[in-house]
Amino acid sequence: MALFGRLATAMVTPFDQQLQIDFEKTERLIDHLLSTGTDALVVSGTTGESPTLSSEEKLALFRHVVQYVNGRCKVIAGTGSNDTASSIAFTQAAEATGVDAVMFVAPYYSRTSQEGLYQHFRALAESTRLPVMLYNVPGRTAVNMTAETTLRLAKLPNVVCVKEASGNLSQIAKIIEHAPEGFEVYSGDDGITLPVLSIGGVGVVSVASHVVGAQMQEMIQAFFVGKLDAAAALHRKLLPIFEGLFAFPSPVPTKTALEQMGVAVGGVRLPLVPASDEERAFIHSLLSDNA
Repeated sequence: MALFGRLATAMVTPFDQQLQIDFEKTERLIDHLLSTGTDALVVSGTTGESPTLSSEEKLALFRHVVQYVNGRCKVIAGTGSNDTASSIAFTQAAEATGVDAVMFVAPYYSRTSQEGLYQHFRALAESTRLPVMLYNVPGRTAVNMTAETTLRLAKLPNVVCVKEASGNLSQIAKIIEHAPEGFEVYSGDDGITLPVLSIGGVGVVSVASHVVGAQMQEMIQAFFVGKLDAAAALHRKLLPIFEGLFAFPSPVPTKTALEQMGVAVGGVRLPLVPASDEERAFIHSLLSDNA
């Protein structure tokens, strides 16, 4: 069914020269993404440098994106953190901005138990009427949400999907096999989009779609119409992009690539630093090879 389409983009946050949110650049970025295959926007996720954005900045960004998109695609707000109480309050504030759904990342740093994960996500889900996307990304949070915990949460009425970035295809397959009807699994890693689709996933929450969105949409559509050889060939062709955009701390490679493509998105906030000359040359080569 793909509630949020096949290709959702974890959108970078454009900044001006003073590293404040640039809403005009945000509009141009949205136009670029929607014209190259993006079906939904995830705003203020990790790729959007959410740890460096204040709550006020995030809410202003949600409001602006919702207003500018004007129904052209679904807008999913990243509202989770490792503080349950503040995440509840922020999620309720985000709901008032008109976003279509919310995404809750697994609570990072605290390294809670599976029961703690369940109770955290349950409390957040019960605090909002919006559809919920869970986000499991153990490489960043230091905790993996097991298939059993995800399936437990999937029974909650507004928990509708998970962005699975564990890289564990066995775990992902178990979720897909045992999920209640209507619960969907999105790949959280560009590089395993096609394998996840092949075991029953519905799509991807992508970073690479900033750069190769049209090709990714082509790959996904080829898979779903049974052109498996074509889909596999596109996957192999795009793999250097998938990997290259994480060759140094994300979203620096993606913002660098967008600038080189003529889509202005500005710099990054500390503790991230701009790409070095060597890194910029690497991105230039990556884009040239994919041209």
